[in-house]
Amino acid sequence: MDQQIRVLVVDDDEPHAEAVAESLARVGYECVVATSGREGLRLIEEQTFEIIITDLIMGGIGGLEILSKAKRELPDAEVVILTGHGTIKTAVTAMQAGATTYLTKPLDIGELRTVVDKASERQRLARSNIELQKQLNEKFGFEGVIGNSPAMHTVVARLRQIAPTSASVLITGESGTGKELVAKALHNNSPRRYKPFVTLNCAALSDNILESELFGHVKGAFTGADRERKGWFEHANGGTLFMDEVGDIPIGTQVKLLRALESGEIVRVGTNDPINVNVRLISATNRDLGSAIASGAFRQDLYHRLKVVSVKLPPLRERREDIDLLIDHFLKEHTASHAKKITSITPAARRILRQYSWPGNVRELKNVIESMVVIDYDGVLDLDDLTEDLQTGAASLPGDRHDGVDHFIGKSLEEIEKHYITETLKLTAGNREEAAKLLGIGERTLYRKIKEYSA
Repeated sequence: MDQQIRVLVVDDDEPHAEAVAESLARVGYECVVATSGREGLRLIEEQTFEIIITDLIMGGIGGLEILSKAKRELPDAEVVILTGHGTIKTAVTAMQAGATTYLTKPLDIGELRTVVDKASERQRLARSNIELQKQLNEKFGFEGVIGNSPAMHTVVARLRQIAPTSASVLITGESGTGKELVAKALHNNSPRRYKPFVTLNCAALSDNILESELFGHVKGAFTGADRERKGWFEHANGGTLFMDEVGDIPIGTQVKLLRALESGEIVRVGTNDPINVNVRLISATNRDLGSAIASGAFRQDLYHRLKVVSVKLPPLRERREDIDLLIDHFLKEHTASHAKKITSITPAARRILRQYSWPGNVRELKNVIESMVVIDYDGVLDLDDLTEDLQTGAASLPGDRHDGVDHFIGKSLEEIEKHYITETLKLTAGNREEAAKLLGIGERTLYRKIKEYSA
């Protein structure tokens, strides 16, 4: 069997459940047994299965609830119902609710294996389609992480390596570089993709609220705690918790976070009872955690626990060759979201956007393009659509100051022409058609001069 299929068997008749699991394990399936409906629900929350075989009638939680839970948590999983002759009508109801099929007791092992084999073939076909989609993503991007620069190629290669694992990841980078987008891409490309992705901004919460938000609390734990409440760790159980601005967590909560990560248990505020959780933690910060450790504001042991793997996102100014790609992406996105018809963006406007320093990184570029799309009235984004900041910034760019031309005095016209052709080609990321337009010459003339100057 090229890639093992995981099967969950739920049956409160333990000997029967073990017999079903053993008969499937003998032909290569990886089987997990739950001997109660409640245990089955927990396993569906915490783990991933391709096939779920459940008895219809059990004490307490029954097969219909298992089916309902599976359809919410593992929508691609196939659910097979086991039933006695007296409950066939209910089993048919289960099929109408999304079950793959039902088998009657006593089970015919040959029939069971045939049903599971057919379900596993469909699962493998689905996996092949996912793999094909992954190959397309490898060619054209990684879940919305856009960039064709060497710096982003390095980032995407690292993301592909770590996405399928459960390792804790620390994402660093300046504000606006896309840390949450990267965290979401890691989750969507992991085996936990059908489980919750929960985001928590640590800087937005006061010290005394953060612990309750992370771990939950019981009724009466503190003034105002009038009911029991789950924390974000429990909400993310089985999935991924993304903690943004993790460098702002107070030192007291850091101790409890470290304990939760090392033990896989959390304790709600106001009680001493531990609760098991299975959560992948992805955290992010734009703070220098090394300095925070040196000053005693951040625990070194927690730092090492968070950064089992680290990803550093480059600022936009260090990957200017991606600006055109991002402009086109955001232009398409905002044109659709605001129902506007924009046919193009002028070379002059692109030039300003390429030269701007982008202190707010990709987030600022995205907002600027949205602003341009919203205020445009003629279907072409031009200088008059730029924000005031961009127009002011553009006016102060070194390339636009006339006094900068003085340093060419004493140089030959050939040297000056070669310089401008080289710089214009850099601005257009090597696009000769656009460079020719900016320089005000024909493309054939530009080709001839490039050959002449070897620019």
